[in-house]
Amino acid sequence: MASFKDQDLTDAEFRECDLTRARLIGVVMQDAVIDGLVTNLVVNGVEVTSYVEAELDRRYPVRLLLRSADPADLLQAVRQLRAGWAETIERLRAMPRGSEQQRVGGEWSAVETQRHLVFVHDSWFRRCCLGSTEPFTAIGLASEFVPDQEEQGLDRAAAPSFDEVLAARDVQGAELERWLSTVTADQLSAPAPVPAGPGWPPYARGKSVLECVQVVLGEEWAHHGFCVRDLDLLGS
Repeated sequence: MASFKDQDLTDAEFRECDLTRARLIGVVMQDAVIDGLVTNLVVNGVEVTSYVEAELDRRYPVRLLLRSADPADLLQAVRQLRAGWAETIERLRAMPRGSEQQRVGGEWSAVETQRHLVFVHDSWFRRCCLGSTEPFTAIGLASEFVPDQEEQGLDRAAAPSFDEVLAARDVQGAELERWLSTVTADQLSAPAPVPAGPGWPPYARGKSVLECVQVVLGEEWAHHGFCVRDLDLLGS
């Protein structure tokens, strides 16, 4: 267990770190940002996660639809998410040329974010919900920790244009809408038909189809928020 005592961690950044059961005692934490999978967080003796989740639901009602097991709710969620992205894309097109390629604070650029969501759709929807064994879309962008990317069809040297990525996203979005318009609640509750053998994500086996499609929608919502945050910073 790492221990930091009497250390000045001003402006420190912890990225992709596991801080489970971390204890911050007698600390000074001002103007700090915590962004990630946060549960059971106790601040000065108060468990604050429920407050945070309730406030996020109030600000973004689509989150309630994302947690539903009703296909009609999930379809409505997809349509709202796609509409939100459409507005953000229009905002990007009105910004200075090249804004879609700019990174902010080491985060993915807007085009990289879109490429990552191409990968999420291929892996968590096509592979896990549809049982597809087809290679992933080459322009998709996976996180560095995903192994065997080339073997799964990804081209790590790809440099597609923004319009090429958006075209792929439109095809995938329409595919997801069509599927949700016909899928039943029973089909959603069934075990995910993850193909045998290696492939991302390895930990999807044992999950339901619903759990897998909710990963896709959760990633859509979260990464849209990240993108809007960064565009606000670029425009300030």
